[in-house]
Order: sequence, then C-alpha cells, then structure tokens
Amino acid sequence: MRPFTFFERFYKAFHDYPSLSKILVVSTISGGGLIVYSEANGSYSNNGVETETRKKKVVLLGTGWAGASFLKTLNNSSYEVQVISPRNYFAFTPLLPSVTCGTVEARSVVEPIRNIGRKNVEMSFLEAECVRIDPRSKKVYCRSKQGVNSSGKREFDVDYDYLVIATGAQSNTFNIPGVEENCHFLKEVEDAQRIRSTVIDSFEKASLPGLNQEERKRMLHFVVVGGGPTGVEFASELHDFVNEDLVKLYPKAKNLVQITLLEAADHILTMFDKRITEFAEEKFSRDGIDVKLGSMVVKVNDKEISAKTKGGEFSTIPYGMIVWSTGIGTRPVIKDFMKQIGQGNRRALATDEWLRVEGCDNIYALGDCATINQRKVMEDIAAIFKKADKENSGTLTMKEFHEVMSDICDRYPQVDLYLKSKGMHGITDLLKQAQADNGSNKSVELDIEELKSALCQVDSQVKLLPATGQVAAQQGTYLAKCFDRMEVCEKNPEGPIRIRGEGRHRFRPFRYRHLGQFAPLGGEQTAAQLPGDWVSIGHSSQWLWYSVYASKQVSWRTRVLVVSDWMRRFIFGRDSSRI
Repeated sequence: MRPFTFFERFYKAFHDYPSLSKILVVSTISGGGLIVYSEANGSYSNNGVETETRKKKVVLLGTGWAGASFLKTLNNSSYEVQVISPRNYFAFTPLLPSVTCGTVEARSVVEPIRNIGRKNVEMSFLEAECVRIDPRSKKVYCRSKQGVNSSGKREFDVDYDYLVIATGAQSNTFNIPGVEENCHFLKEVEDAQRIRSTVIDSFEKASLPGLNQEERKRMLHFVVVGGGPTGVEFASELHDFVNEDLVKLYPKAKNLVQITLLEAADHILTMFDKRITEFAEEKFSRDGIDVKLGSMVVKVNDKEISAKTKGGEFSTIPYGMIVWSTGIGTRPVIKDFMKQIGQGNRRALATDEWLRVEGCDNIYALGDCATINQRKVMEDIAAIFKKADKENSGTLTMKEFHEVMSDICDRYPQVDLYLKSKGMHGITDLLKQAQADNGSNKSVELDIEELKSALCQVDSQVKLLPATGQVAAQQGTYLAKCFDRMEVCEKNPEGPIRIRGEGRHRFRPFRYRHLGQFAPLGGEQTAAQLPGDWVSIGHSSQWLWYSVYASKQVSWRTRVLVVSDWMRRFIFGRDSSRI
C-alpha cells in the first residue's frame, strides 16, 4: 500500500478533524515556500465534496427587556441571530424617572445591544424599524434609521426561519385631543431627556422679567396623568428634585411650584396592596402633591388640560408641563400583522402557553406586544376525562386521576393558583370539597360530572400577565432556553401530555414567577411588596430598592455607573444643567 502524499495527509487531517476548519499552514517543498490557508464553513461528505451546513436564522425585533433577555440567555451556536431595532441599546426602564431629574444619568442605564449577545452565538444588528411582517414568505420589511443606502433606498427586507417579536408597546393616548401634540411620554431614554430639559426650561422661563405672577405659576405647574408606578415615581422624583435642589438655585420659585397627579380610578397604585396605596396617598398629601382621583382627561391644549370627574363636573387646569403615563397601546406594525393572521379585534398578539403566536408555527411574541391566551380547563374537560380514562370505563379511579393530574397542573397553571387561593394542599382536597358540595361521599371512582364540579371554578384564576419588564425578561429567558433545547426536545419531549392529541408537548409551558414590585415614593422612602404578602414601607425598603436595581443591571459597567450616580447625588446633589 503506497504511502500518503503530503496533500493527501493534509486533506485527511481536515476530513477527520473538522475543528481544523481554519488553519494557516507554512511548509517548505523543494526549497520553495508554500503557504496554504483554508477556511471551511461547512463539512465534507464521504466523496470529498464540501456540503455547507446552514444555520437557522432567528430574526429578533426589539431590544427591550424581552429581546435583551433572549439574547443574553441564548447559547446555541446552531442559530444565526439578526437583531432589528430602531435603537442600538437596551435601556433599564425602571430608572427612567430618575433620569428625568438627574438622579441618574442617561448613559448609566443603557447598554449597547452588541455587548449583550453570547459570544458563541453569531449575532448581527441592523438599526432599522420593522414596518411590515409577511408570515407567508417569511420576511420582515424594514425602514432604515440611517437614511438611504448606496442604492438610494431606505427600505429592505430580511428573511427568517424563526421570528421573535419583542417590539414592546407605545403610550396609549386613548385618542384624546391634544395629548399627542402637547404631552411628554416616559417610555424611552429620549423621553426622559426631553422631560429633564423641559423642567429646567420651565424654571428659566419663570425667572425672566416682565411676567405676572399667574403666568409664573402656570409655567411651574407640573401635571402627571396616570397614578400607576411610573406616574407616581416621576411625581416623587420631581418633588425631591424641586425641593432638594432647584429651590436653592431659584429661591423666588419656591412658593410657585405645584405638582398635580390626575388619576381616573378611585386610588393610585391600584395594582399594589391596599396598605401601600393608602400610605402613598397620605405621603403625597403631606408633601403637597395634589392628587385628584376620579379625574378623566378629556382634552389638552398648549396651556390648559381639561378633566371630568365621575360626577360629570368639568375642570380646566393651567399647566407648564404634562407627563402622560396612562397605559400602553399597540404599535402600528403589530396591528397590521394581527389583521393578517385574523387577530384584528384584539389589543395585543395572542400567543399560546409556549409564546408561539396562534396560527403561526415559527413566529413567537413576548413582552408588552403580546398576551398569553391561556386555555380554559372547562373547554378541555371532556378530552381530559377521556385521556385519563385509559380503560374507557366511564369513570376514573383515583389512581388514574392522579396519574394525569401533574400533567394537568403543568398544562393549566390556574389549577395550582386556585388551590393556593383556597388554602388547599392538593387535588384530593379539591375532590373532597366537590363531592361534599354534591352530597356524595364516594372516594373510589369519579365520573365526568364530578370532575366538572371539582374543576368548574379553577378558570376564575386565569388572568392576563402585567405589562412589566419582569414579565418580559422571564419570557425572553424562557424562550431562549427552549431554542437551546429545540433539537433535544424534538426527540425527547419534556412537556405535559397532549390533551387533544398523542404524545407530549416539546416544552413545559411558560410560567411567570412574580418576584415582587417596588414603588419609590420620594424622600428616601420606598414601598415594597414581595411574594408571600410581605409589605414593607420606609427607608429600609429604599435600600432594598437600591440593591435590587443595581443587581438587575445587565452589565458591570452599568452597575458601577448607576451606583456612582447615586453616590454623586448624595454628595453633590442633582445636576440642573440643561444638557
């Protein structure tokens, strides 16, 4: 058998060891220099012909909480990720109210999106806005934020194998006249910077000569519309900024500044515990923040805001600046996509429990732009009974019932929530309660009517998840882990049994885990509501807020910047420069 030549040995090395796909070899043949460079993007077939292995392309729309969490967690090199967003950074939005008053600088709460992706996942970024999604051709159509390209075009399209929609939502104006033109919103870093500049402008204008007292009061009247966490935190930050910093620089304005908070509901912070709501309202009253409850805005012009009470009374309030924080609305590109897939009558994209858009196998949606359409137990009760009744006897033994119950709890999380709300330790307690309500003492077998009676109330626990960064971040992490295990779970599904089919689902459904929420109330006091009905209000909660928000930053760079900004504020106060 003849020995291998140099070139045969060289080729065999690459064939047997694919990891040597990129190598620079320097050798000498017959006194001459030979330099060989090989760069392989694929693998070799048995006949020596190179066959390229194409990575699956994942297009991610958005760089908010959901998108950044997905990028940070995804750890499978078989995907090529194309990120498309009009902004090239992730912003830590819970600190935006602090940015409006200089407590924290804008650059301290943002991280370039190119720094977030895993190093072993091929990721590229396009600064553009998605204007249309075409699920049939698997394309997204985008408009560049950088103007025209070399061909004189601003629009382009991108193909995908999987599409992850994480575009978030926009501020909801409820089509009230004048809101879009005259109000400030607080969704983006640029919004916070504009608010900061406007606050300083208001004080500078009020300091000019030739103005009467009424005009100065109007310029220094700040109105916040919306009594949710963002509106309350901004009002608190603004109050501290004015009373701790600005009154020292503008002493004549001290008695002219007024902050008013308008809320259409009967209380502010309605999503918090009643104890926190009452404390916040009392503290605002002590601080001089005028809270007008039951006030619904009906019109806004350049100098006045009109509101109507529940009793039908109208009032007109002069203002210098309005911050609008009343909820979220659907972005135009999402509305158009929803019409295409038959969801035009909804407020957000409907997904299943695995965050897959209903009716689209390869499109996922998460964060504020989507909502999980949790299936009801009673819709599937007949199929559940049939799946559990393996012997087709028309009744379930307790053994049969318990065999399927863990899968039911996985598939329908409202079952666990109902058991906890009723203080029950397990499904056995639920069955005993149902049998007692029906006057039955049977404990050996269960018919379908008794099963319906036991589970008839569990669907009352089906609730929409809140539109918060906490939910979006958990969804991004969950979906990335599903993508990482996609091939493995195709062969060995790990989810619950299919109630209306055979086999099991690939993954366990998404389950949101509430980790608590904070409401900074100014004066170094914060209200904290943590799992287990644990409520804390005061200075100790403020330090807990500092530690949690510092730890939740996406990088050590932003952690250091945010903490240093807090220290700077403690020592030197807030910066009032209008830049």
